[in-house]
Amino acid sequence: QVQLVESGGGLVQPGGSLRLSCAASGIIFSRSGMGWHRQTPGKQRELVARISNRGGNIEYADSVKGRFTISRDNAESMVYLQMNSLKPEDTAVYYCSTWDLAYWGQGTQVTVSS
Repeated sequence: QVQLVESGGGLVQPGGSLRLSCAASGIIFSRSGMGWHRQTPGKQRELVARISNRGGNIEYADSVKGRFTISRDNAESMVYLQMNSLKPEDTAVYYCSTWDLAYWGQGTQVTVSS
């Protein structure tokens, strides 16, 4: 059974930082690209960042380039999203997924507000 479990969301002030974590099980993690997506009410889920199975290929949405960093630890089956210089428009539910979008986590809320 595949499980992706996100953690690390919360309330942060504009300009602050958060680090999201996603723990994967039930997949051969080292063979799976991974991604982070986000969704706000009334909008489509959008890709934030994704990373290939060995980390050699990384992509970011234009809106987060230079502020967010995706990384992974294949030994621990973890993928991370370091979010710096957060803005109110980054407020969303953030989801972890496999590269092929076959599996998703339950999401973690990130709220950026003063």
